Parts: sequence; C-alpha cells; structure tokens
Amino acid sequence: MRRAASTVWAILQEAGIEPAPKRLETSWAEFLRQQASSILECDFLTVDTLFLKRLYVLFLIELATRRIRLDGITASADGR
Repeated sequence: MRRAASTVWAILQEAGIEPAPKRLETSWAEFLRQQASSILECDFLTVDTLFLKRLYVLFLIELATRRIRLDGITASADGR
C-alpha cells in the first residue's frame, strides 16, 4: 500500500520523531540515553571461592535501570 509523503510526515510528527537531517545531529551519548531502555550489556567473569573452586558467571545489565540480572553460574564453562 502506498502512502503520501504528507501522511508519513504526519505519522512521524505524531510519534515525536524529527525529520532525518535533525536526527543525525544527536550525539552518541544522547542516542544511548534515548535507547537505554532497550539496551542490555553482558559480561562473563570468574569467581574463585574459599574452597579453591572456580565458578563462571554470566550476567546482564539493563542500562536504563542499572539492574543486574544473573543469567547463569557454572563450575564447568565448557560443559553443558
């Protein structure tokens, strides 16, 4: 289905999205702030316990809330 340019403009305007040339003016920091609610960072680390056992930890961080989500802990990183 084809839409007129004015229809597309009206939809973008209603959603609060600026025209393309103005969108390119945002800095990387501003872009990340705008997208933070949908960005997850992940990291993998090792923890050595008091009993000389090494654990492997995978966790995620939600950028918007800074909430850490534990995804998994294992003693065998190359196992199932």
